[in-house]
Amino acid sequence: MRIKAAAAGVMMAGSALANEPLAAIDWLNRPPPRSGLPGTVLLEPPVTGTAAVPPVAVTPLETLQPPVGLVPAAATGLPPDMWRGSSAEDIARLIETVPVRGSPAMQALLFTLLLSESRPPANSKDRILLARLDRLLALGAADPSQALAEHAGPVSSKERFARWFDTTLLTGSEDASCEALAAAPHLSDSYGARIFCAARRSDWPTAALMLETAHALELLPKERMDLLDRFLNPDLFEMAPPLPHPADPDPLTFRLFETIGEPMPTAPLPPAFAAADLRDIAGWKAQLEAAERLARGGALNPNQYLGLFSNRKPAASGGIWDRVAAVQQLEHDLNSGSADALAASLPRAWAAMQQAGTETVFADLFAEPLARADLNGPEKALAWRIRLLSPLYELAAHAAPAAGAEEQFLAGLAQGRPGDAPAPSPLAEAIALGFEPEPPVPARIRQLLDNGQLGEAILRSMVLFAQGADGNLGDLTAALAAFRAVGLEDTARRASLQLMLLERQ
Repeated sequence: MRIKAAAAGVMMAGSALANEPLAAIDWLNRPPPRSGLPGTVLLEPPVTGTAAVPPVAVTPLETLQPPVGLVPAAATGLPPDMWRGSSAEDIARLIETVPVRGSPAMQALLFTLLLSESRPPANSKDRILLARLDRLLALGAADPSQALAEHAGPVSSKERFARWFDTTLLTGSEDASCEALAAAPHLSDSYGARIFCAARRSDWPTAALMLETAHALELLPKERMDLLDRFLNPDLFEMAPPLPHPADPDPLTFRLFETIGEPMPTAPLPPAFAAADLRDIAGWKAQLEAAERLARGGALNPNQYLGLFSNRKPAASGGIWDRVAAVQQLEHDLNSGSADALAASLPRAWAAMQQAGTETVFADLFAEPLARADLNGPEKALAWRIRLLSPLYELAAHAAPAAGAEEQFLAGLAQGRPGDAPAPSPLAEAIALGFEPEPPVPARIRQLLDNGQLGEAILRSMVLFAQGADGNLGDLTAALAAFRAVGLEDTARRASLQLMLLERQ
């Protein structure tokens, strides 16, 4: 009986084993651990209940170019794709033509747009970048233009190299661009540039050979040939009369005249040439005049301006020397703490800055020490207005020295609430309308903003502001409303304060 029972047990076990799957790997037969996690989820689309073709969203794949700029987007607050959705030709044209003369706030905004990191729209190539480089140079900002070209890659194309080469000629750093041209001669088709660079690298045989080739094949205009002849063979022209100066020279012509000992005055030339006078080889008077000219266009740092004006004692009297003396006397009186001396020197220095058109530069430099100065009467009121032209305008608004209608309006404007006080003029009324809680943003600007075309919206608002500053007060209101709609509240306030305080000049 025991044998039969054992046999029956074996048969039952065999039957059970026969009903289970076999596996070559023993752990496949082990039950999964109870971890509390759900089992595998198959990520499959649900089964459709119809034979119709489902809708398909199509998005073109684009290779985004890296943003190019000297100031990171985090610092400017402008997104790198601020040009997206806009035509490259439209943006380039606006960059090249938007008027900013006479408005320091608009100049600062334009520099922000030009220097901020941004990427061009798809398939726009270098059109916007070249426009940025050209406008920087046109404003006199040769150093930023050179730095932007170097950041973008100046040897990537002939067009980029041409801009870089021009800026290096004006800043005195042409050795770098000449080295690049020697390594890649295809970057420039200009025989004049190649001859100049060969000579700069002391490769006189090559320079002379190219000059003879240019003579034989008539590759250059006669004026440029005469200039290069004197550049390479100065001994042959010691007694020759000076060459006539062209009315519209390019940077290479300008440097060649300087090299042969016949420098061209920069005053009648575009602002870009004033940057050449900031070099150490220029005299102090030339540096001062260049500093004033560039400061008027917003292309010079205020501290660099003050450094030049404080460099040494005036060499004479009259003109720019009187302005130097006025600034130096004001500095001295601010440091001495003499209220009587400061009351005499402040109006004189301010009048000098009005004559030069550098009021906002002056305000940036002296607003803080003037806030601590012990002044009374008209001098205190003048110091307050100067402070309103500085970045500290909002602090100054809380310390208005008088309660007149204009002072009340200016104080309210500095705080973004010009409507709290009666408007003392039609200009003030137009400004106040632009600061209403829901100002009327122009339909065209609103459409651009709705489409995400931020950069174009800002540029077109700047055009409206220029028209408003010229007397079209409706455009002024629209421009201020547009600036505030895109978050440029500080720009709107400063531009309005400058219109109110500098309109008489």
